[in-house]
Amino acid sequence: MKKITAVILLSFFSIALYSQTTNAYATIQGNSNLTISRHIYGHFSEHLGRCIYDGFWVDESLNVPKKGRIRMDIVEALKKINIPNLRWPGGCFADEYHWRDGIGPREQRPKMVNTNWGGVTEDNSFGTHEFLELCSLLGAEPYICGNVGSGTVEEMSKWIEYLNFDGVSPMADLRRQNGRNEPWRVQFWGVGNENWGCGGNMTAEFYADQYKRYASYVKNYPNAMVKKIAGGPSDGDYHWTEVLMKNVGPRLMWGLSLHSYTIPVNWQKKGSATNFPEEEYISALKSCLRMEQYIKGHSAIMDRYDPQKRVALVVDEWGIWTDVEPGTNPGFLFQQNSLRDALIAATTLNIFNNHCDRVKMANLAQTVNVLQALILTDKEKMLLTPTYHVFDLYKVHHDATWLPVQLSTPDYVLGDTRVPAVNLSASRDKNGVVHLTIVNLDPAKKITLTAGLSNISWSSVEGQQLTSAKYTDHNTFDKPNTVVPQKFTGAKKQGNDLVVELPAKSVVLLTLK
Repeated sequence: MKKITAVILLSFFSIALYSQTTNAYATIQGNSNLTISRHIYGHFSEHLGRCIYDGFWVDESLNVPKKGRIRMDIVEALKKINIPNLRWPGGCFADEYHWRDGIGPREQRPKMVNTNWGGVTEDNSFGTHEFLELCSLLGAEPYICGNVGSGTVEEMSKWIEYLNFDGVSPMADLRRQNGRNEPWRVQFWGVGNENWGCGGNMTAEFYADQYKRYASYVKNYPNAMVKKIAGGPSDGDYHWTEVLMKNVGPRLMWGLSLHSYTIPVNWQKKGSATNFPEEEYISALKSCLRMEQYIKGHSAIMDRYDPQKRVALVVDEWGIWTDVEPGTNPGFLFQQNSLRDALIAATTLNIFNNHCDRVKMANLAQTVNVLQALILTDKEKMLLTPTYHVFDLYKVHHDATWLPVQLSTPDYVLGDTRVPAVNLSASRDKNGVVHLTIVNLDPAKKITLTAGLSNISWSSVEGQQLTSAKYTDHNTFDKPNTVVPQKFTGAKKQGNDLVVELPAKSVVLLTLK
């Protein structure tokens, strides 16, 4: 009898455990005083591989819609997702770029060797005017990264004058001579890039002194206030943040950058973008989720020196970094984009949303044909990646009121590795409509999420989902619609609760009215 009872109890316990692995619970508060800045949804375009040249900027003979040499089908796709800002010209490239080589008549511009990325020679036909025309077409704010590593204070100061001054001066006159009468009034300005590495291999202490020197000469002109962004740490380099906050602080910087990439295996062999086992699937997720740890760690330091949260944390390089596609130039960083990448993008954006008190800006690396690109091109052909579709779904959060979330989630477990299976963020837009973006990272299990909604009045729910049969699925030029958003009908109102049947390996957007 005791044995039978024990077996029954064990069976019941097993059922309970199984039940725990398939259910998640959340409480969502209906109000807060925090806004999810649209600038969290920014992008990055470096002079790297085929991002600029043969991406945004194409040969005049290419049979695609163009304005000058700017490729307009790319522009229209990015306008659809309301791209808020675009970072340029680098990356590592920024600290070897001299802006005056990229202005004036194109046939007179000196060529340069891109020493960081492939050793290719560029003709500088895409420079300041071309970039700012691109931003104008996109309706995006420019975020320009200046040269600290190999440049001078004078060079950066004159670039600001060229961009932003509306009076009579040598640089303003030069701008007019080159065909632009009105200043662009660029507000986002990065003072160097990765100065701990390719931007000069500096110590934190040395860069802090350099930053103060350079920032002193980044001038505000009438109707052109500059938001200065200091080159910040990589991943968990908390010492760098400590030094910058202590030695510079809110008076001289609007933002502090953070760079952190998702690496599926390791830096030496990162793993394939589309052909990988489940072990690399979960290891990539684990790497992605470290973003939460890094943001909390850096924010805690920033809070000590800046309790009013005046300094923004700017995650201006993030995304998954895999091995390049076979047969492509290893210096061009061209990689495909799978459902896994969409899950990583959605998860990361949920993290940013939920830390919008400190994270005010972010830039996915990179927009076209490089790393976790939104768009891939092959001559006249163009496709939208699964990551693009995440940004399309998530645009509902732009400048919306953030809603606090408490979440209890089962883990997705493989061997000795476990990660939280579900993550989500919520917001209320200016019309009072509530949106939830929910991710189920488990590749095999459906998960039922039950959410209590506090102080939220709603009567109906609509949804969209992004998923596919396999987490390696991706869009190709022959099959561009393998991973695209579909209507989602797995959510319902049950009493005062929202009940959602989350498909395995999925991103779900819910709209509550």
